[in-house]
Amino acid sequence: MCSAQATTDSTPTPPPPVPDRQGLAVLLVEDTPPLARVYQEYLSDEPYRMWLAETGRAALARLKEAPPAAVILDLKLPDMDGLDILRHIRQQRLPAAVVVITAHGSVSNAVSAMQAGADDFIVKPFTAERLIYTLRNALERRHLSEQVDELKANIQRRAYGGFIGSSLAMQAVYTIIDNAAASRASVFITGDSGTGKEVCAEAIHARSGRTGRLVALNCAAIPHELLESEVFGHVKGSFTGAVADREGAAALANGGTLFLDEICEMDLSLQAKLLRFIQTGSFQKVGSGAAQRVDVRFVAATNRDPWTEVEAGRFREDLYYRLNVIPLHLPPLKDRDGDVVEIARDLLARFAEEEGKTFTALSAEAEALLLGYPWPGNVRQLQNAIRNAVVLNNGPLLEAGMLAAALERMGGPLAGGEGAPAAPSPSSGANGTPPLPPVAGSEADIQPMWRVELAHIRRALALCGNNVPRAAARLEMSPSTIYRRLRDMAPDDSP
Repeated sequence: MCSAQATTDSTPTPPPPVPDRQGLAVLLVEDTPPLARVYQEYLSDEPYRMWLAETGRAALARLKEAPPAAVILDLKLPDMDGLDILRHIRQQRLPAAVVVITAHGSVSNAVSAMQAGADDFIVKPFTAERLIYTLRNALERRHLSEQVDELKANIQRRAYGGFIGSSLAMQAVYTIIDNAAASRASVFITGDSGTGKEVCAEAIHARSGRTGRLVALNCAAIPHELLESEVFGHVKGSFTGAVADREGAAALANGGTLFLDEICEMDLSLQAKLLRFIQTGSFQKVGSGAAQRVDVRFVAATNRDPWTEVEAGRFREDLYYRLNVIPLHLPPLKDRDGDVVEIARDLLARFAEEEGKTFTALSAEAEALLLGYPWPGNVRQLQNAIRNAVVLNNGPLLEAGMLAAALERMGGPLAGGEGAPAAPSPSSGANGTPPLPPVAGSEADIQPMWRVELAHIRRALALCGNNVPRAAARLEMSPSTIYRRLRDMAPDDSP
């Protein structure tokens, strides 16, 4: 029960007023004019706009006209029960804090009010300090509750634009996109290869409200000598092969968004022209002296550290500051908590339908492997692994062995990546086997192979914090094999 029901002979000192409450509307529902004037006087030094309703109907009319931030509600009204007003506020999901006034000895009414959704109650008679304190705290709790509800709603977003994932890392990305989309400010997206930078640009454009199109240009995929023409266009005869006038990405994106992917690959001389374009909104086609003005929103992306490129002299510092108005970093897949499983389930359903396979779910061991694997290629690598496993197998369950085999076929860390055996050196013996050095000890020291393997598995598990999928990746075996080895070997593990 809230502390507001405590006796009035010892009232706590109210907290200092909160500055952002200035101008909040408070509706006082009280049918006795002298009491209403007393309560209004109690709150006269508080930064509230006071509204008064002397009947239940007047209160409902005021609530419909303009919902207040808080309601001080007497339960005994001449035309209706105050609980009906409280239920109306909660049923309509009005964001108002409600403090109920009840008579001394009617605690059961206060309990009913709290069950109906009141934020607090106060028992007559009460002092000014008690009313101030109770109202302030009710407003604070209501505000915090709204923030928590908003956070929960955001966390529940498992899909956003082209993204899939409900991790906190991606919730932060979604929030930045929400806030930045409608702005004209340039966005600079950074992140490892395969994290979804183009998907991010598409999400920004889709929520921008801009009527033009999104034009994407990969600066790394176009030869340097042709990139200026791709960005700004050219006129006929401006260079060999220019047989006709051609519009560039800048003109095509008029009214929309120009997405420059892998922008750190752009030549310095073209960076200077791009900077001028961003500053002025106008450009010239290659071979033309006429300036053309467009309305373009800029989104750039790179899988490098752009500031490192600036320090190395490969990227203009002034261009960096022009583009990096809103920085947005996409986290690698390994830092996205359980998103990898959500994405894999979505991909499995999509690819199974496309390939005409009967897969319906991932096995528990496959999900464990997904969570323990480092995914250096991020979502793009995950897409390839799931499609490879779907094409070469059939369901209903996608097993860990199928997924591990797919990763091995693609040359991931399970086969040739980090943690894999090193390639034989030129000085190795036959078939790449190095000559054996002299060994100390005797034949009695030789342990059975199963015991050596079991000890090695246990050591790997200890080094990986008992994370079976991670240990499996390091040992180049599937998690199911580890479980089977531990089950089959451990009972007989005796000297």
